Amino acid sequence: MAHLLHVDSSALTAGSVSKEVSATFRKAWQEVHPEGTVTYRDLGLEPVPVLLEAGITAPFTPEESRTPEQAEAFALRSELAGELLEADAYLFSVPMYNWAVPASFKAWLDQALIAGRVLDFQNPPLAGRPATVVLSYGGGYDEGTPREGWDAVQPYLEIVLGKALGLDVTFIKAQLTLAERNPAMAELIPASKEQREAAHATADSHARTLAAAFAG
Repeated sequence: MAHLLHVDSSALTAGSVSKEVSATFRKAWQEVHPEGTVTYRDLGLEPVPVLLEAGITAPFTPEESRTPEQAEAFALRSELAGELLEADAYLFSVPMYNWAVPASFKAWLDQALIAGRVLDFQNPPLAGRPATVVLSYGGGYDEGTPREGWDAVQPYLEIVLGKALGLDVTFIKAQLTLAERNPAMAELIPASKEQREAAHATADSHARTLAAAFAG
């Protein structure tokens, strides 16, 4: 029985393309593997606090010597790290905000990635586990577009999730998501819809493949 950790990071409660595509993945996953377990975090509705001094110093302070602030900070970090370690597969939805990941997702990563527990370059505990990352972009950032090279989301996550944690990462992207709301992008509406449909189809197919592998 597989355990999926699903983390959404859009600030929107409705109309979020990244959440919608991740919902397609999760629906397909649960249809194929209904006996599996899912842990869900919506960082838009329930953001974790940014990492401050107490949280940074707590892991390097003996438990009996921690201040109340360090103890509280470490309890949260330990909970988030535990969710990562207990999962067999991961689903992250990450929209681009100002050319980078949302602050909520960065805060979650900062809290969860405890050195020596989750981050271990000698024996990475998450190595090889599958992670599906749904990315959404208001504009277009592919090769040949006017904003080529402005994407700091996927390269960052390739380093953190792929190289640092050793996860087997699959990216599913939907771009041009602002086309229907921005008059200047009106001519890109057909391309936007095409990309969105393709992202949903890929999410459904990939989820079914992964879930079947675990269910089998």
